[in-house]
Amino acid sequence: MKITTLLFVSFILFSNLAISQSVDDAFSQKKMRKDLAVFKEIRLKANSGLYKYRTTQQIDSIYSWADAEIEQLSTYRDFYNLISTLTDFEGSLHNDTSVPDRIWQNLRSEKSGYFPLPIKCIEEKWIINYENGAIPLGAEIVSINEIPFKEVILNLYKYYTTDGENLTGKKIGIRTHFSRYFRLNYGLKEEFIVRYKLQKSSEILTKTIASVSHSNYYKNLQNRYSKSFDDIYYATLTEKQKYNFKKIDSETGKLTIYTFDMGDEKAVEHLNYVKFLDSIFIRLKDENIKNLIVDVRQNGGGTDPNDIVTYSYLTQRNFQENKKAWISFKKIPLLKYYNIGAPKFIRPFGVGKYNKEFQEIFPVEVDNRFYQDENSNDRKIWTPNKNAFNGNVYLLVSPAIASAGSLFAAMLAGNENTITVGEETMGGYHGHNGHTSLEYKLPKSKIVTQFSVVNLEQDVPKKDNQLLNRGIIPDYKVIQTYEDYLKQEDTQLEFVYDLINSK
Repeated sequence: MKITTLLFVSFILFSNLAISQSVDDAFSQKKMRKDLAVFKEIRLKANSGLYKYRTTQQIDSIYSWADAEIEQLSTYRDFYNLISTLTDFEGSLHNDTSVPDRIWQNLRSEKSGYFPLPIKCIEEKWIINYENGAIPLGAEIVSINEIPFKEVILNLYKYYTTDGENLTGKKIGIRTHFSRYFRLNYGLKEEFIVRYKLQKSSEILTKTIASVSHSNYYKNLQNRYSKSFDDIYYATLTEKQKYNFKKIDSETGKLTIYTFDMGDEKAVEHLNYVKFLDSIFIRLKDENIKNLIVDVRQNGGGTDPNDIVTYSYLTQRNFQENKKAWISFKKIPLLKYYNIGAPKFIRPFGVGKYNKEFQEIFPVEVDNRFYQDENSNDRKIWTPNKNAFNGNVYLLVSPAIASAGSLFAAMLAGNENTITVGEETMGGYHGHNGHTSLEYKLPKSKIVTQFSVVNLEQDVPKKDNQLLNRGIIPDYKVIQTYEDYLKQEDTQLEFVYDLINSK
């Protein structure tokens, strides 16, 4: 099931509402309190994931903290950081909070104030991921402007949401947007005093480096040292780049799926993908392949039914997309804050068909929750494909896996014939909030908040190593070594090869 994010034709080309032009402008505490109250009301009435990983007491507590915290705040940036903290606390990778376009454009045009060098986490250390810069490649960052770097990272986690209490996935966002996040949290800085250590040295060195513009940081990111190794994560993929198969030897093959973004069951791209899967799994059977490596380390999600169809070729059990799914409203609430250009008095007419669709898909009301029934396509019983693989499966996972990618990986990780290798995913094992996205705009700050409203329980078996509030935990935790980083080699894949050979 997918309901397309609600889109409406805008009746207003240019907003006549006065909003802050700079994220550092003053912003009154009165406006903060108004928007905080609206933000909380939106979460309570529309967001089924509010209590997925948090108790009522925890949610009440953080909102009490936020209300008291406003006494210490004075700028738009302060308030944005407060709302970002609340957004992240819920624990859903589909949550997002963003500033209005005019402020965003202002950030992008800033000519200085940004940290210049890309970074990356290797062996649990944050290092400089840039060659021939002011600080040597691979140097471990100890502090910036006298702030311990561990504290910096903790303060930036709020900008990149993940499922439950997962932290590994946050490293993906931080390695990409570190300079922007640092600017949002700490403000513009004309220079940075960086304390760092070279590899295999305990000596702490110091270097003062000048700031760069927003755009120049991203130019440096495009020239990061690890680009040849991790560029697929950032790339816009053509259809032919989204998946591939390689035969490793007479007994082993490797299926790589970078994304499930291939359209729905009627799309030509989806139909081509199914033909590809069928040809590959017939080949695996005909050639008596015993080991299959399934690499979804860069898979951030996509559309149904690509994830489910793929799993049907890799299981011996009947299954469903989910065991349970529900939303927290019968009609889309708080339309006056919904982020569309249509005048408020027109909005109820525009959402009528969407409310009807919600009611058809979630017809069963229990304790103010609205559930799917047995007629839902998501509750459909799938059977294994006739060419399904029944040999040894080695699943490669990483913190980049999310949404439909993590649903697929969780189901595959639950199979008895699967060994999972890599790092914890940002997407949850047991479930997530997904499918339909709603987007609201706070009235005073114009901050936009977006979240997925369908609370899903995935059809996966209980396993001792899979926790309710975390991503998929691998059977073997394997991270890229520093030596392999310098050589741009794949530590995890080599581990799997060794594992197969040892058996």
